[in-house]
Amino acid sequence: MAEPISVPLCVGGGIRELEDFRKVLDAGADKVSVNTAAVKNPQLIRNATQKFGRVVVSAIDCKRNFTNLENKTAIELENGKKAWYDVVIYGGRQITGQDAVLWAKKVEELGACEILLTSKDRDGTKEGYDIPLTQTISKAVNIPVIASGGVGNIEHIYEAFKFGGADACLAASIFHFNEYTISEVKKYLNKKGIPMRM
Repeated sequence: MAEPISVPLCVGGGIRELEDFRKVLDAGADKVSVNTAAVKNPQLIRNATQKFGRVVVSAIDCKRNFTNLENKTAIELENGKKAWYDVVIYGGRQITGQDAVLWAKKVEELGACEILLTSKDRDGTKEGYDIPLTQTISKAVNIPVIASGGVGNIEHIYEAFKFGGADACLAASIFHFNEYTISEVKKYLNKKGIPMRM
């Protein structure tokens, strides 16, 4: 994958220990994304950063939780209700009880160079990114935040930048099913005043 492309390549999935970082970096990856292993062993982020430099992308998957708001970072949603976001691991199958906003601050402190933020409530819905979540995390940290989960059209991407404060946006199905081209999205965003490389 790394050989024929000229854009930075981030690889994730199954990263559990330092040796896994080394293998994917040696294979040509520019960055390595880690989620479950880092939640279970936060020191992995620091160790990988110390050994390989600023290559760790902390993937944070989370779900809205409307209960036990005390001592959590409550976020006001579009409908006026409040929820906190529970970090989930193993592809969203296991909740951790960990506040996503506090975890984002922690991974930055440990040395993560970016956050790949996925709202599991929006993932696959095509209803748009979770703007309240994206905005809150973007304001809480000083490293780039990549919005993920829920994009259904070109306007959703604009909203993540404009209102969510995202530094980048992840999109899958709209490209996989040829609903838009990357060039179309870039031109649209450029016209809307979102700066980017063309």
